[in-house]
Amino acid sequence: MIEQYEAAFVDLDGTVYRGDRLVSGADRGVRALRSAGVDVLFLSNKTIERRETYVRKLSALGIDVTRDRVINAGWVTATYVADRYPDATVFVVGEDPLVAEFEEAGVEVTTDSPGDLLVVSMDRSFTYEKLDRAMRTLADGGPFLATNPDRTCPTETGAIPDAAGMIGAVEGVTGRDVDAVLGKPSDRMVETALETVEADPETCLVVGDRLETDILMGERAGMTTVLVLSGVTDRASLAESDVQPEYVVESLGELTDVLS
Repeated sequence: MIEQYEAAFVDLDGTVYRGDRLVSGADRGVRALRSAGVDVLFLSNKTIERRETYVRKLSALGIDVTRDRVINAGWVTATYVADRYPDATVFVVGEDPLVAEFEEAGVEVTTDSPGDLLVVSMDRSFTYEKLDRAMRTLADGGPFLATNPDRTCPTETGAIPDAAGMIGAVEGVTGRDVDAVLGKPSDRMVETALETVEADPETCLVVGDRLETDILMGERAGMTTVLVLSGVTDRASLAESDVQPEYVVESLGELTDVLS
């Protein structure tokens, strides 16, 4: 363990809260990081809420944060498309908050007709018609992007389907694999996070509940990885995984053990 961490990238769903309930001790873990002089940045692959919604939610749970210290896959994807494809019309499989991210980034969006490129995300109103428009968007070989690879999203009452279900449907009918995923564990998410905190990866912690996104991202980037068992990963699935964190704690509240 290094003597002083500069920044911590902390997951939200399953790490800080489940649904609308704070994970026990999560506020204590955030305070411990900040007391140690660590810049805390919250990272989420969830695209059905915008960053300002996270700010309000965290505040209601007793964790103060500003909008610039929250990054989610929807915002990262929107800025990526604005940078790479500024003149394209994007067909979005996703919900209103994701559409709003693209509109705020100056990207032209369509949800009722095919576009020049496709972005797929979690969509709780996913329909056959949307699948058909997604297929027709890709018919001429346009880019196929996704916000995040998560199979499920944890809630207070159990896991619900996430973006992988919609991605798999499009891959199944088109025979194409997604070209790029922009949320965790992508390089784009890492670059965005590091630019925000202005820190080197070896001085950063990644704290999260999902091996294939949170921990894999940190492992690839050379960060210190901390798995919390308050979300989707249990010890049995950890034992079977090729992705292994440097630290395992029951919850964010036990992060003081890592810092000390």
